[in-house]
Amino acid sequence: MKKKIILLSTQVFFLPALLLGGNPKKGETDSIVKPKLVALDAIQLEDDPFAARLDSLLSLSFFEDLNSVRLNDSDSIMLWNTNNAEAPRFSDSIYAARLEALNELSPMALGYNSTVKSYIELYSIRRREQVSKMLGLAQYYFPLFEQALDKYDMPLELKYLAVVESALNPMARSRVGATGLWQFMYATGKMNGLNVNSYIDERNDPIKSTEAACQYLTHLYRIFGDWNLALAAYNSGPGNVNKAIRRSGGQKDYWAIRPYLPRETASYVPAFIAVNYIMNYHEEHLIFPTQLKPSFFSTDTVNIKERLSFEQITKLIDISEEELEFLNPAYRHKLIPKKEGGAYALVLPHDKIGLFVSNEDSIYKIAALHFEETQAEVPEEVPMNDRIRHKVRRGEVLGTIAQKYGVSVSSIRSWNGLRGNTIHIGQRLTIYPRRLPTETVASNSSKSSNTASTSSKNGEYENYRVQDGETFYSIAQKYPGISAENIMSWNNIDNARRLKPGMTLKIYRES
Repeated sequence: MKKKIILLSTQVFFLPALLLGGNPKKGETDSIVKPKLVALDAIQLEDDPFAARLDSLLSLSFFEDLNSVRLNDSDSIMLWNTNNAEAPRFSDSIYAARLEALNELSPMALGYNSTVKSYIELYSIRRREQVSKMLGLAQYYFPLFEQALDKYDMPLELKYLAVVESALNPMARSRVGATGLWQFMYATGKMNGLNVNSYIDERNDPIKSTEAACQYLTHLYRIFGDWNLALAAYNSGPGNVNKAIRRSGGQKDYWAIRPYLPRETASYVPAFIAVNYIMNYHEEHLIFPTQLKPSFFSTDTVNIKERLSFEQITKLIDISEEELEFLNPAYRHKLIPKKEGGAYALVLPHDKIGLFVSNEDSIYKIAALHFEETQAEVPEEVPMNDRIRHKVRRGEVLGTIAQKYGVSVSSIRSWNGLRGNTIHIGQRLTIYPRRLPTETVASNSSKSSNTASTSSKNGEYENYRVQDGETFYSIAQKYPGISAENIMSWNNIDNARRLKPGMTLKIYRES
């Protein structure tokens, strides 16, 4: 396969010295002409020798034990055991005793019954290969989850919720558009501070989405005072849990309200309990980890100040693109944009951090030349707007609707649970537009002006002073029929993290 060549303009200077940030020796620039052809693969960056030696010593001290399982275990042997060994089955008393042992060490109610048993056997018999893969992924993700859960003083067992939600796949996407390890819908993610634009989907970011999940679960627990009810609310929304409580006659126990919950939510907590069981007793079922990943603690982050592509990073610091994508799943086009007034984070293995930091300025210069010479097309960075409802008109197809709003056909299908491209006149579609057509903008502006005028004239809004610890979601709960998105829109706030104690918000009761 031919290497990609970068064409550079002719210029006199000492190439290695420039790229490595050094100075050319006296007299060298008089006779050396910069070559016209330079390949990314041919550029050799070097780390500071003293700092590299310290990294090596730190690696021996802290990371050797973390990664030893990858060196000593054979994936092929473990996979053979997982797939070919007869799946053990145990009596109800053994399942119950094992779960009781876990229950004794947890503030969560990990009870055993026939429903939980059916999910234990689902994971231990029919999904053995999937469980073995998740055990390998857990080596990276669980330390990350535990660190965040400990920060919020939450039960560490909640790390298993991501197994139920996404099977530890940060790129997982449901048919209705829930995305990432913690399966955030666009609106819920935005309420919890996760941003989405044409470059980045923070719902796919393991660190930021875990932080958002902890905040959301903490808030739900404060409402219901019970972790199982909080889990049910996480799955189907607090409104559905509240309805189930009413229909059950005011019961506040998950198993008592379970018959009144949506079908998926009725299975949610039993599946969570079963995952707690199988992730702790997988060896008893002859299930072992495969596709082991490095520990989260053997990685580090750097802030990227200039635009970089994954191709440039992989070739300049010698890391596989597969590993780079695994560590940085939030970048939708394998490209890190430049952020005005800030920086985006890049996660790298600890043994690559030093090489990057030592050559950071040179890497940016090389990348700029690469973009210029290859004339790489980069999508415009456009944030996703709030959800709208589009009514299908005569002659419209998914392609024309997608073009109108600057989104893809596959996204519209995902947001609306469509299996194919068939739509009918009058059908209403949920759209998260990246641009609005002219007539829609004009219409919305008119509506906004009328609302503002009416509200101002009739005094139909009230000022609400934000208290410490409140979120848009908790404030919206105090006003029936009003959502967190309404409050953010009325106050021109596009990021939930901007909410601060003492801030005054406008609330329109008759919205």
